[in-house]
Amino acid sequence: MDAVDEERLCRRTPVRRHWVKLADRTEPSGLARRHVREFLDGRAAPERVDDAVLIASELVGNALRHTAGGPDCMCVEVYRNVAVLRVHDAGRDVSRVRARSAEESVEELTGSGLGLLLVGKLASAWSVRPTAIGKEVVVVLALGASGLPERDVPPHIPAVRPPLTAELHQLDGGHGEFDSR
Repeated sequence: MDAVDEERLCRRTPVRRHWVKLADRTEPSGLARRHVREFLDGRAAPERVDDAVLIASELVGNALRHTAGGPDCMCVEVYRNVAVLRVHDAGRDVSRVRARSAEESVEELTGSGLGLLLVGKLASAWSVRPTAIGKEVVVVLALGASGLPERDVPPHIPAVRPPLTAELHQLDGGHGEFDSR
């Protein structure tokens, strides 16, 4: 997906933001799924919560499979009618993060899966960008069952960088979770 300019959504303050430390966790995918489900439950249509859980699982799974250290942290932000999911890892090669085409041959897809293709179908928008300490994959997901009207699909995704693990640790008092309301 094209680089995403964050200005439009950045002008709005998220209604809620939730950070989860994933580094050094034995089951980061399960932790991410649980936090996304709990955080969006009651804030999004049930099918959109399921979509967000699947997307979080795909992003964390990709970080586990394709980076040496796995995911560092995940953030879920809720705005008026969208949720923004961010998964950060220490990998620096953003060129390797791309959605495969469903038209590619089975041999080309073997071992790489269709995860980001699925993410692209479920999300309103997604992007990957380098950060000072790695990269983040950011997904915008409509909260309503019918998705977003075309005029509301953000052309760009907000750039909010995950804090360094040490900063995250300080924010959450060492518990591995940070929830701002």
